[in-house]
Amino acid sequence: MKFTLLQTDIQWASPEENIRRADELLRTNSGSDVYVLPEMWATGFATEPDGIAEVEETSIALRWMQETALERHCAVCGSLAVRVADGTFRNRCYFCTPDSVSYYDKHHLFTYGREDLFYTAGQERRVVEYQGCRILLITCYDLRFPLWSRYKKEHPFDVIICVANWPQSRQTAWEVLTRARAIENQCYLVGVNRIGNDPYSQYQGSSRVVSARGDILYQCANGMEQALCGEIDLEALRSMRERFRVLDDADAFVLT
Repeated sequence: MKFTLLQTDIQWASPEENIRRADELLRTNSGSDVYVLPEMWATGFATEPDGIAEVEETSIALRWMQETALERHCAVCGSLAVRVADGTFRNRCYFCTPDSVSYYDKHHLFTYGREDLFYTAGQERRVVEYQGCRILLITCYDLRFPLWSRYKKEHPFDVIICVANWPQSRQTAWEVLTRARAIENQCYLVGVNRIGNDPYSQYQGSSRVVSARGDILYQCANGMEQALCGEIDLEALRSMRERFRVLDDADAFVLT
């Protein structure tokens, strides 16, 4: 299965421009099964969303994701700042396929950046299945909380997709935690981060595909807008899990 990482330089509060740039970048790398964009890819990390977040029902960014999935016979994943029907704001990660739209609402809101004051946290994990691949969706700050993304036999997955606006000042944490989540769950991790600047931070990217052994299989250039295609081998993953049965020895737990 082929994943393309769309490491973009997000223009602040400019959905039309960010759609244009994402579309241009995507078209330089055709033929992937899944295209992954960063967190809040259409606006930047708008912790105060009033006047910036789109209304979900009329979101042009979400419509572009759906239309692109249909046109290119692929899946498109990325998070958007949206106001939903009940009036709350959500940091919602969408997974759009040619015939469906699934989503995950970010659970661990970034209190250091006051995200929790304006957004409503999601309370459910989300595993989507596409072309036989089971994918757990997480968003940025979720990466720091291993229990939330811990593999469970009742909800198995093969890949973690983590979409992010992870700042350069905490780059070491990104590099370590993306590898840790892959190793402890014996899965691939696809982490897509942005580059550039917003009113709060600078970002250098380092979007990557990590193997279940923690090896960096593919990585975007730091500071460069880029579409990078990486291929994962699900049969090899399942063979590894069968031979080296780490997941069988995991502790049982309940999330509360």
